[in-house]
Amino acid sequence: MTASHPRGDVPRKKPSADRAARRFGTLARKWGYLISTTAYLPHTPEEIEHELAALAGRLFEAVVSDPPDLDGAAAAGARLVELRCVGAKSLHRSLEVLAKALLHEPELRAVDGLAERVVLVLGAFSSGYGEVLREDIQKRQEGLSRALLKVEQETRQRQVITRAQFEEVFAGSASGVALTELDGRVLRANAALAKTLHRTPAEIAEMSLFDLVHPEDVEQLRESYRELVAGRLHRLRAGRRLVGKDGEPMWATFAASVIRDALGAPRQLLTIVDDDTEVSLLQRRLSHQALHDVLTGLPNRQFFSTRLETLLRDADPARGVTLFHLDLDGFSQINGGLGQELGDRVLRGVAAKLKVVFDGEKALVARLGGDEFGVLVQNTADTPGVVTLVRRITHELAEAEYVDGQRGVAVSAAIGVVHRPPRGTTPAELLRASDLTLRRVQRTGSQWGLFDRELDRRDRHDFGLAASMAGAWENGEIEAGYRALVPATGGSIEGVEARLRWAHPAEGVLPHETCVRLAAETGLDLPLGTWLLRTAAERLAASGIGVPLVVELTAQQAADPELVGEIRRVLDDTGLAPDRLRPAFPAAALTAAASTGNVGDAAENFKVLAEIGVRAEIHGFGDVTCLAEFPAHTVRLAANLVAKREHPLVTGTLAALVDAVHTVGASVSVAGVETLDQAVWWQDRGADVVSGPAFPELPGGLPGC
Repeated sequence: MTASHPRGDVPRKKPSADRAARRFGTLARKWGYLISTTAYLPHTPEEIEHELAALAGRLFEAVVSDPPDLDGAAAAGARLVELRCVGAKSLHRSLEVLAKALLHEPELRAVDGLAERVVLVLGAFSSGYGEVLREDIQKRQEGLSRALLKVEQETRQRQVITRAQFEEVFAGSASGVALTELDGRVLRANAALAKTLHRTPAEIAEMSLFDLVHPEDVEQLRESYRELVAGRLHRLRAGRRLVGKDGEPMWATFAASVIRDALGAPRQLLTIVDDDTEVSLLQRRLSHQALHDVLTGLPNRQFFSTRLETLLRDADPARGVTLFHLDLDGFSQINGGLGQELGDRVLRGVAAKLKVVFDGEKALVARLGGDEFGVLVQNTADTPGVVTLVRRITHELAEAEYVDGQRGVAVSAAIGVVHRPPRGTTPAELLRASDLTLRRVQRTGSQWGLFDRELDRRDRHDFGLAASMAGAWENGEIEAGYRALVPATGGSIEGVEARLRWAHPAEGVLPHETCVRLAAETGLDLPLGTWLLRTAAERLAASGIGVPLVVELTAQQAADPELVGEIRRVLDDTGLAPDRLRPAFPAAALTAAASTGNVGDAAENFKVLAEIGVRAEIHGFGDVTCLAEFPAHTVRLAANLVAKREHPLVTGTLAALVDAVHTVGASVSVAGVETLDQAVWWQDRGADVVSGPAFPELPGGLPGC
């Protein structure tokens, strides 16, 4: 097949695929790039280049074979299909790049009839490609047909099963089921629905679903169904009233959905109806009980808090609302003296009286718990002023009520008022403001008070400190310190007084008086006072300083039944002599016992301590009546008298008090002395012992306070 060479010429070398191998690699990269733009290839670029390079080599061999290897070329085309190069232009791009490459391959230049050979080989390549592609498509079509047939069979089977399941559910459901047209005309109704409505399924099938609904609920239900059919609702669930054959209404829950055809168009409606008559009655009863006070019938705190948001939003923007927060005075005495049953009658009477007071107003009256009541008034142009309403409340409550037919009981109340809070105030903020105002009224002994933003801010600050006090004590921020007790005439220290100090990380050092006041807010005064007593005694005993220790007791601590036992244990544990420990009782606690003639716990503790050799003091002294009853070692003048010592009216009183104390053989102590001049002033007035910032030095390295 090759041309003969002229005599004397060097014979041409036979074409070699090995020498063309490098160009096959270049060809494969170009071929792979072009073909990848025509179809998705499930292979990496490297894998495609390797396969295409092998195909290029097979086509090269097919061209140089004598005759051309057309079967090999067809096999190469088939392999291209196997590689999934089956895009619409995959064969076209392949023929373009192969024709150019084979015709310009240097190793093939010596082949006679190269163009004809390339045409034959590429034709066989195309034929093999087309045949295998046809077979592949046929196999896929057959597989698809089988799959479609299987799906059709399964779909028919599922339809039969679904229909059977629907019929079983429809017939056996305990809930009523109705299949209707889109306009509500009933197509089918099951036995459960017929039983609920006291009708037959045939009777219901001649009616519209809306004929079975209470007339007042028809339009709402129609609108809901329209929303459902329009696709604005995916599924409807609503409570509506049905009307039975006897005309009696009954509560039911409607659950409806749309049945759509294959194209998604609505065709029918399926409605499930549950008779909720008994459940609704029970739910309403339980809901009322959960949201109302059982004793008085008034809304409870939960209902009141929930309604606040709506009432605040609906109030007249120009006039706002007013919240009255009441706490009955001395109700525990009524309960304790008359019994809980009569106490409950009093509470019911208070509820009735508050309803009378606010009968003409847009008001919500509630029992917030215990002996607390709340009234929220939506103010109008005719609403009386706050003072008028407070007077009406106090006047009405002051009217005696004969709770047992014999004894007339009248009550009073402390009232915190929040008048026209700013718009945007949340229910929680409003209730907290009224509660803080009420507590402030109770602390000051007033009958009522208005919310004050500055006082509210101050109270919140103090309550925050009080709430964190227990943690601060546990973390060591609260410490025991001492203050020197110095003879007014001068000389060495006569004793030391234990005091609290709180090294607060944000507020700085808080003094003893602040610590005691905050501790009383949270009931921490008793354990903290007991800790101060023991800690101060232990530290003083360890120091070896032989001076007395004064520890000021709170009112609760002074009346503690365990006080004497605790002091005995402290003396035993520290080794202090009884006359070196001087607990200081609040004068108010002792005066109350002396004025009533009853021996209270504080008075009893004072006397028992005297019997065991502990010489107690009286602090906050301003009334001589307790001196005849309680043999105090030292009496400390009340702080308010000390602060106003130079007032003409107070000066005479001070002189009389000092003389009275000296008459019974006790010493007079004055605290809060800030300068030596003040100490001299008190010395001239007969004081025996002074203490305060003017005397900062302490013996034995004891920590100051």
